[in-house]
Amino acid sequence: MALAEVLPPGAVPFRTLCGVSAGGLNAAFLGAWRGDFEDASHRLRELWLDLSPERVFRTDGARMIGIGTRWMRDLSAGGLFQRSRINFLLDATPLRDFLHERLPLADLRRNIASGAIHGFAVTATSYATNAAVTFFDGAPGIEPWVRSTRVGVRAQIRLDHVMASASIPIFFPPVRIQGAWYGDGSVRMTAPLSPAIHMGAERLLVVGVRRWREPSELRPQRHPGGREALPPSQIAGTLLNAVFLETIEADVERLDMVNRLVDRMPEDRRGTLRVIPTLVLRPSRDLGQLAGDQYRRFPRFLRYVLSGIGAQADSGSDLLSYLAFEPVYVGRLLELGYEDTLARRDELEEFFGEGRREKVSLRA
Repeated sequence: MALAEVLPPGAVPFRTLCGVSAGGLNAAFLGAWRGDFEDASHRLRELWLDLSPERVFRTDGARMIGIGTRWMRDLSAGGLFQRSRINFLLDATPLRDFLHERLPLADLRRNIASGAIHGFAVTATSYATNAAVTFFDGAPGIEPWVRSTRVGVRAQIRLDHVMASASIPIFFPPVRIQGAWYGDGSVRMTAPLSPAIHMGAERLLVVGVRRWREPSELRPQRHPGGREALPPSQIAGTLLNAVFLETIEADVERLDMVNRLVDRMPEDRRGTLRVIPTLVLRPSRDLGQLAGDQYRRFPRFLRYVLSGIGAQADSGSDLLSYLAFEPVYVGRLLELGYEDTLARRDELEEFFGEGRREKVSLRA
């Protein structure tokens, strides 16, 4: 919404869109919208505000207790009984139904066919090959790619691709696509900017969710009076942050380094190398800290499970932030993103002014 406010009325800033995890949902929605960008941004805001735990996963006690019971039986029986094949904690069937109603993927395919969208990509992790698989569609000239831990595969984008990209391992069930199982794309996507570049984007607007931290914040610190033992929830939150938040920062640093090297090279020696201008939007506050007071709003049985690993209102906020689909928390995130983006209006106007006629890519 802030971008729509900054840009000239009626402007369509993105012809190439890439997403991973929750960003895949954002990219798919924007790519499928028929109206102008401002209208699309308002509709996308409404979609997020309509989310609630019961629209993401089944919150009824019977279903959650049934899943927990099968986990305990499988873990404690040691293979004595036939396994229940349970590999998730939360049943995400409501989310699939919600997106089936709200996400017009047929319009995304229509926009791609008409050329309104040059390229679209969403990334998932293959459990069979342990690689990041970017499912893309777009102009005929976009070629598939293969790297050591990531591949690009042309596909007609469907709901399964979006669901797979956002299926956090263990919490949500894997998604089957053409006989193979997939999970959240952030798990193995070590170069999240690469799909946009492969599809020809010449400038990148990168939307991240990790607050910029000063070097002093990264040094080890003592916490007097802290707990004698580290709760599992904090360990889990750190692992999830490493998977979902850190790779984009590392990739931005790599691209910045490559840009500086290419810029110093004589033009007649660059070959196919090129400088790719990049602007990164980050939140000014830690999103985990914003989720701490949402604990009491979680479904009762989920609170019971989370409290067993040390995640409560005053601890484990990073872990809680991955499951906090409460409208109050989501509203805080939306307001924060809106204010943080408007605070950089001058940078955005300059960035889009320089690349008005170039292809731009969004990753959120």
